[in-house]
Amino acid sequence: MWVEDKTMKTDTAPLSERITLVVMTHKRKAFLQRTLQYYSTYPCSILVLDSSPQADESIAQRYPQVDYRHLPQFTYKGLQDKLTYGVNLVTTPYMVFAADDDFLIHDALTASVEFLEAHPDYGVCHGYGMMYLARASETAYYRRDRRGIEDYASEDPEQRVKDFLGHFLPPFYAVTRTDLLQQWYNQLPAGTNFEWQEIGHSFYLLACAKARVLPIPFAVREANYGASEHNTNVLTVLMYNDAQSVAQREAFAEFLASLPSGFSGRDPQQVKQIALDSFAVMAECLTSGRSLKGTMIFRSAWVEVGDEPVRSFGPEQFVEMPFYNKPMFDLLTQFEFLMHAMPAGRVQLKELEGVLLRQEELMRVQPNDTPRSLRSRLWEALGLNLFNRQVVKRLVEAMQDSDEPQELRKLQAWAERLESVPGPQGRELLDATGSGRLLNWLEARAPQPAQLSAIAAHQARQGGVPQVQILLLDLDASMVKLQATLDSLVASHYKAFKLVVFTTGDLPATTTARDTLHFVKVTHSNYVERINQAVAQSAAEWVLMAAAGDQFTASGLLRASLELAGVEGIRAVAMDEVQRRSDATLSMVWRPGINLDQLQGAPSLMARHWLLQRQALLAIGGFSTELKQALELDVLLRLIQDGGLGGLAHLAEPLLICQAPGDETHAEERQVLTRNLAARGYRAQIGSAQPGTYQIDYQHAERPLVSIILASQDNFAQLQRCLVSVLQRTRYQRYEVLIAENHSQNAELDSWLASLEGRGERIRVLRSERRLSHSALYNAACREAKGEYLVLLSSDAEVVNANWMESLLNQAQRPEVGVVGARLVDEQGLTTQAGLILGANGQLGAAFAGEAKDAPGYMNSLWVEKNYSAVSGVCLMLAKDLYEAVGGLDEEHFDQAFADVDLCLKTADAGYLTVLTPQAQILHPGTLAEDSQAAAALKDKWAVRFAQDVNYNENLELAGKGFELSTARTVNWMQLLG
Repeated sequence: MWVEDKTMKTDTAPLSERITLVVMTHKRKAFLQRTLQYYSTYPCSILVLDSSPQADESIAQRYPQVDYRHLPQFTYKGLQDKLTYGVNLVTTPYMVFAADDDFLIHDALTASVEFLEAHPDYGVCHGYGMMYLARASETAYYRRDRRGIEDYASEDPEQRVKDFLGHFLPPFYAVTRTDLLQQWYNQLPAGTNFEWQEIGHSFYLLACAKARVLPIPFAVREANYGASEHNTNVLTVLMYNDAQSVAQREAFAEFLASLPSGFSGRDPQQVKQIALDSFAVMAECLTSGRSLKGTMIFRSAWVEVGDEPVRSFGPEQFVEMPFYNKPMFDLLTQFEFLMHAMPAGRVQLKELEGVLLRQEELMRVQPNDTPRSLRSRLWEALGLNLFNRQVVKRLVEAMQDSDEPQELRKLQAWAERLESVPGPQGRELLDATGSGRLLNWLEARAPQPAQLSAIAAHQARQGGVPQVQILLLDLDASMVKLQATLDSLVASHYKAFKLVVFTTGDLPATTTARDTLHFVKVTHSNYVERINQAVAQSAAEWVLMAAAGDQFTASGLLRASLELAGVEGIRAVAMDEVQRRSDATLSMVWRPGINLDQLQGAPSLMARHWLLQRQALLAIGGFSTELKQALELDVLLRLIQDGGLGGLAHLAEPLLICQAPGDETHAEERQVLTRNLAARGYRAQIGSAQPGTYQIDYQHAERPLVSIILASQDNFAQLQRCLVSVLQRTRYQRYEVLIAENHSQNAELDSWLASLEGRGERIRVLRSERRLSHSALYNAACREAKGEYLVLLSSDAEVVNANWMESLLNQAQRPEVGVVGARLVDEQGLTTQAGLILGANGQLGAAFAGEAKDAPGYMNSLWVEKNYSAVSGVCLMLAKDLYEAVGGLDEEHFDQAFADVDLCLKTADAGYLTVLTPQAQILHPGTLAEDSQAAAALKDKWAVRFAQDVNYNENLELAGKGFELSTARTVNWMQLLG
């Protein structure tokens, strides 16, 4: 049992000798820096327990009074060991744990220490807490604690425990006697989970000593959002009645009963029952919300430099709580200043990303800027977020020569206040975001001055550069958007453009088609006709459609001009782009080459901002005046209808930063698709199961016979499950199953196969007299197949959805398609493979492995059909005639592994597409074969394909899971000059 230490006199000792604040942190440098800044003015001892992999070297210099312990050996999951280690370092009589994202109120800590000093029979003291959630420009506050019993002073430990757990206010962050905590952690069994640590901590403290909740504000804690990082749920262990949970409760109650405490001397079985009863009391308290119930009470926003934050109160207030007074609001103002000046929260940083990006753009000096225009933009930037130090500094500089000295003094005072605390400088915060990394990536693409000189000299020798006519739609008559586009063109390195602005507003100048910048007055009904007129009159080689507000990258058009100089036969070029989402953040749209199926399935991501060869555009009649919502998609599909995929090219270089399209589907896009498919001979139906995407049912008239090939090789259980899944989950009935028996030695398998042979022609067993290789076995079976189409299906796979066969046939019956693959999933519906990426991780990669069941995938790739260089042989379909024409599976070089990849690449060489359809789903782990010799042979045979997968953008990362931004790299500009 805890025994009071009466040897230490604390009435005159400094606070640093009376209480230690133990800060726990793990991989949260920004939070740690902020919390240490906050506690730097409180004269207690501070011990930091940091289990991050890397130490924060700046703490010793910035906060020399802090005892910083770097403890990477404990990791995040090793919280119990870290706490046990930490409490045994504490030498003061009192201590308090502090999370790195919370604010424990200094005066409340002192008051709690003084209470415990005055009441030696109490072991725990704290007050009431509220919660905060920091956002980009405001902070939301929530009532957490509800007022109830405040003094747990019964001499009976049973009464104390049940009263406390019946009105549970977590005591983990309370001021506690150090020896009491040391006894608890030194007795806690190793490996106790988070839930039982919290429950047992409360039980033990109240079993040993009295507790007090002072009627004062004690803590302002960050609100929980999302799931717990360590997946804990106290109610789970308290309430579940399965055998395992009941046994855990019994065992932990027995452990608590064995500890020396206020219950010492009682029958252990009686104490165990008290513990079990207290668990039930705590569960009832938590489910009823008696003591803990989050309710939003007000929001606080900083809107003017130097002013107090503006607070907006919600409809429900709790004036009985000790939060509604000026000292508390002054404290919250102090907390908020640190939150915004030293941002750290996940929600806050996510919301700040778009704000910081917009501020960065507003700070950018434009060629036609004046001091007045620059100041105007800087004030706009400041209004988005008062705590951006770079904006404040720039504005102070810009205001030096203004006639507003009072505003300047306010700004200077605000700048000094910001500099009084450490925090991110310049682009530090933005650079850590996805948008910032993308901006830096783009900046790395730009040529250096010497390269620009060499490019200019080269172009002069060549007699000029290909000219691009930019068709800019200004249908909202927005001068702000128009100026953004113009500024980007002026700042770009390509100057050989002709810009025609089609505006519904007043013409800002009188211009002609010969001018570099030409304004054309249009209406919403006639602008397409006027565009076609401009294209017909133009002398440019290429045309490009964009919208006011789209911003050209610095080097996109320059690179295109170099790549296209002297090139013949190209009719249209897809480039990449950066899109601005609704929250103002940026996302990359790095396109997968000329991908017909993704173009049809996700046109809003694939059909915009192509460079169109002007003569090719005129040859198909220009833009359609009837399909204004799908102008570019219509042109591309008519080009394909006219000349196939030949003459279409992809240049992996971002051209524009533009607004992301909405999720809605457009009737005119459906109309375009339907019309194009009709011209190709289909009476297709266009569906849309997911926002912004389309599914095409080609409505093939033929219902061909399909032969499903299964391999049998001492795999009775797997083969049986696979066959049953085919028979039970295949809606399409014109199929046969060929079981290629590979000289198995399993009697049970042999007997089962024999029983199948007498069941009619749907299932045929083809027996090999000797053991064949994997590829030879499939080739032999395919020769015996009666079907027009073959399905190579792995015997360790299972069919998931009943329309899998129709989904495969829907693609395979298209004349341009060679191989069709299925999406592989696990039992939870997670994707295990959805296509193969050549060169990923040095060899082959499974696309989208680990993606959630309903995840769209990069560029909606898991929602629509998409062309890949290869798909898995776990489930693939192709026409038997094509299989034979390309020689089937390669038995010589890929007898056991990678013959499926080789097959896909052979059909591609024959001019056919490989399609992955997510509408066919197959249960399979999706793991790739481990055969280094075959892998090397595959890579050697298809070296050009592996050097750059034509269906995977070269600017996407090949390591890891893929579909991430690659590391920043420069363009080899000199190589482009030849």
